[in-house]
Amino acid sequence: MGNLIATRPPQPWTAPTASDPVAATLRLPGSKSMTARALVLSALAGGPSTLAGPLRARDTELMAAGLRAMGAHMSISDDERWLVRPHPLVGPAHVDVGLAGTVMRFVPPVAGLADGRITLDGDPQARTRPLGPLIGALRSLGVRVDAPATGSLPLTVLGAGRVVGGEVVIDASASSQLVSGLLLAAPRFDRGVVVRHVGPPVPSAPHLRMTVQMLRAAGAAVDDGTPDVWVVEPGPLTGRGWQIEPDLSGAVPFFAAALVTGGEVTLQGWPRSSAQPVEQLRSLLQRMGGEVTLSTGGLTVRGTGAVHGLTADLSDVSELTPALTALAMLADSPSVFTGVGHIRGHETDRLTALAREFTALGADITESPDGLEIRPRPLHGGVFETYHDHRMAHAAAVAGLAVPGVELSDVACTSKTMPEFPALWSAMVTGKS
Repeated sequence: MGNLIATRPPQPWTAPTASDPVAATLRLPGSKSMTARALVLSALAGGPSTLAGPLRARDTELMAAGLRAMGAHMSISDDERWLVRPHPLVGPAHVDVGLAGTVMRFVPPVAGLADGRITLDGDPQARTRPLGPLIGALRSLGVRVDAPATGSLPLTVLGAGRVVGGEVVIDASASSQLVSGLLLAAPRFDRGVVVRHVGPPVPSAPHLRMTVQMLRAAGAAVDDGTPDVWVVEPGPLTGRGWQIEPDLSGAVPFFAAALVTGGEVTLQGWPRSSAQPVEQLRSLLQRMGGEVTLSTGGLTVRGTGAVHGLTADLSDVSELTPALTALAMLADSPSVFTGVGHIRGHETDRLTALAREFTALGADITESPDGLEIRPRPLHGGVFETYHDHRMAHAAAVAGLAVPGVELSDVACTSKTMPEFPALWSAMVTGKS
């Protein structure tokens, strides 16, 4: 079970309560997952790349800053179009990972390709997140890594300007990012990489599929045809233009608002073919009482006036757990969520945090080793601790739609992936932009 670190600013943010069905058309920032991967692939490419519609938020700015510290040229002053010019990677450099899993797991393999000493550290909670399997994998691939015996931050990569690569066995059951980090840098390894996962199932499989798709789009040869085995051949990566999709995980609280209020929310700019797990989300929202349609206008979710409970394995879409838990609190029947034990090692122990904070609001919720059981009953207002976790803030905001007086201890933590969240949310609920 992870650590819960709570600090309460003096003035909580009261989540607005909906008096009418919401009716909103939104254009949300780009996907954090796609932006992070595009930055890494662009920094390792043979020529310049552009990112159209990237996410500007704390996590992605930390990624850009970390790659820039090692020598990549990053031009990110334009919110709509970022430019990356690769350059030989060198140390010494320090990388602040903040609380970003993508930075702490994608940068160390890249740092192995740098010529020099690269140190990584981040927020206090970041030191509790699991890096041991990645550290062990890098060492077996020929990278020198100095790290605490706990297999966590802070760590130092003593880059030699090249990584031998080869075959590695890893237990990535704590996070798919442990595999993605190795794969993204692997085309630049002398021998590429063969990653074999051994252990409980790797969570968030759609994120691994995104990694493979984006590697191929950059010119890498990747074979993922054998379950739990990924083969990346050595070879050049091509600089290119990346079109970043809107962030599906960031849209989920807004879609949940449509169900809670019996309203309608459209996310503009949604592609016909997506690297994100839209079909899984569509199924979950439909089972909970929503209607989901994709048209030229975007991805639209309509509420039907009722929210239903459900039993679901969320292992592929674990980022959605907090918002779906808030929905389940307001449903007409119980819910059971499983397959998400690994989110105990995210920004906070999300299962314990959700159970604790919703119980404080009067909920009947029980945590299991890998999930939550929710039995809806009337809730009341109160302060909801966010634990510096943007997804916890999203869950509280969803609950606040139907429960007056829900106060978020720190809504500013949403800047991790969507600095505009408080303004967008309030405008949606009140109908005033």
